[in-house]
Amino acid sequence: MQRIFVVGCPRSGTTLVQAMLARHPAVLTLPETAFFECLCGDLKWRWGDRDVRPQRRRLRQRLGFAHKRAYKALDMLQRCLAREAAAHLPRLLRTAGCVRRFIGLLDARAYAEGRTAWIEKTPYHLLYIPEIEHYVPDARFIHVIRPGEDVLASIADANLRYENNNAFGGGTVHWSRRWNRAAQIHREHARQPHHHFVFLDDLTSDMHREWRRLCEFLQIDAAAELDASCDQLIADLDSEPWKREALSGLPGQTRDKAESLFGPKMREWLQRKLTPYEELRRCCKGDEQDTGRKVRYLSR
Repeated sequence: MQRIFVVGCPRSGTTLVQAMLARHPAVLTLPETAFFECLCGDLKWRWGDRDVRPQRRRLRQRLGFAHKRAYKALDMLQRCLAREAAAHLPRLLRTAGCVRRFIGLLDARAYAEGRTAWIEKTPYHLLYIPEIEHYVPDARFIHVIRPGEDVLASIADANLRYENNNAFGGGTVHWSRRWNRAAQIHREHARQPHHHFVFLDDLTSDMHREWRRLCEFLQIDAAAELDASCDQLIADLDSEPWKREALSGLPGQTRDKAESLFGPKMREWLQRKLTPYEELRRCCKGDEQDTGRKVRYLSR
């Protein structure tokens, strides 16, 4: 079973990549679980948000007992995947046991549907890669990357179009720092064989080449007949309406929202403050051939 986590800064194209892969007959996916975020906590501290300190772990957590948020996330997953069996599953207390249940539920559902891979897409799980690698040592990660200026514009656009959402609050300065933090984490994993990098502009300009690269990394058949569009449930549009355009799993041409939303001074500020995109691109793609050789070696 291929256990795959799609991660990245929000509004980078993670939903699109998830929906693309969900069209493949070998792949099972589902809406975001935020499981490891609930399990480990400290989300704002991990982002490096200003004036935020790590939460003090209570004695029960230091002894290996999971946080109640993890129980809630696991219960929701059990109801979604195990259905009638969920009522008969005993409640777990230990952190390691919760992770085993999480993996077991996804594995079992994938096997039941005759699939050989599952994808969990929670962008914030980028911040929890060390914990995921500890508990799921065979996990593979797909990092989805989009230019920082475009990410900031997409976040501003979502705030303008969906005024009542709380997903992207904080403003441009706040999210520019978060994008830089995401870029730092991407760079830290650039030379690791179980990590693959998808740049959104490459995906939209040459989808077939990027699809072949992606399937080679995941060891699934790139020539398999795909569904016409993604028919697996991956988002609740009532609570996440900004995902609507990505749910088909069919990449289209990206629109330059930054030019229409930001004036010259703002764009100049972003260019000064954001991690240079081309440097990040060279770092992550410069090792592409070497990483590909490592993946093929490990798979043997």
